[in-house]
Amino acid sequence: MPFCVGLTGGIGSGKSVVSGLFEALGAAAVDTDEVSRALTGPGGAAIAAIRERFGPGSIGPDGGLDRERMRLLVFRDAASRQQLEAILHPQIRARTRAAIDAARGPYVIVVVPLLFETGACMELVRRVLVVDCDEAEQVRRVVAARGLAAEEVRRIMATQLPRAERLRRADDVLHNDGGIEALRGQVGELHVRYLELARRA
Repeated sequence: MPFCVGLTGGIGSGKSVVSGLFEALGAAAVDTDEVSRALTGPGGAAIAAIRERFGPGSIGPDGGLDRERMRLLVFRDAASRQQLEAILHPQIRARTRAAIDAARGPYVIVVVPLLFETGACMELVRRVLVVDCDEAEQVRRVVAARGLAAEEVRRIMATQLPRAERLRRADDVLHNDGGIEALRGQVGELHVRYLELARRA
């Protein structure tokens, strides 16, 4: 299996931007959010099990997961979140592993937003890279990008690992409070390091 780096961070921290910067340098990338969207989109492999567990109201008119309804449910009800994860995580892990095996590049960035919280895919990665930024900036970015209320963003953040604990458990940290050029420089330095680690693996 290729050398894999798990990329994680709180909501709004900039994981997708960072992943794209690594890809621009030649790394392969596998995003578990994209895997999840495929599983829960119209005709997705997880739809039947979700409909059976949560009822037809969990499925939208297009035949895919009603994301807004389920997002509200799982962030307010831990049992429902665990049930949804029990359906999705084994399938996400299997498809992510297959995508890693098919990846072409000197190493693979595996984007897992809740890597620490769920442990999903942890066994697939050799290092963990955390994208970090100020919590007020996280809220601002998500409000601007998704149109959510600030209070709702903070509720989502409260379900995630505390920032200090996420940083404590990281092997590497990218600071994303500055502009894109500052971020690009940090990614470039890590790319060199990951190339060397992949060669030694």
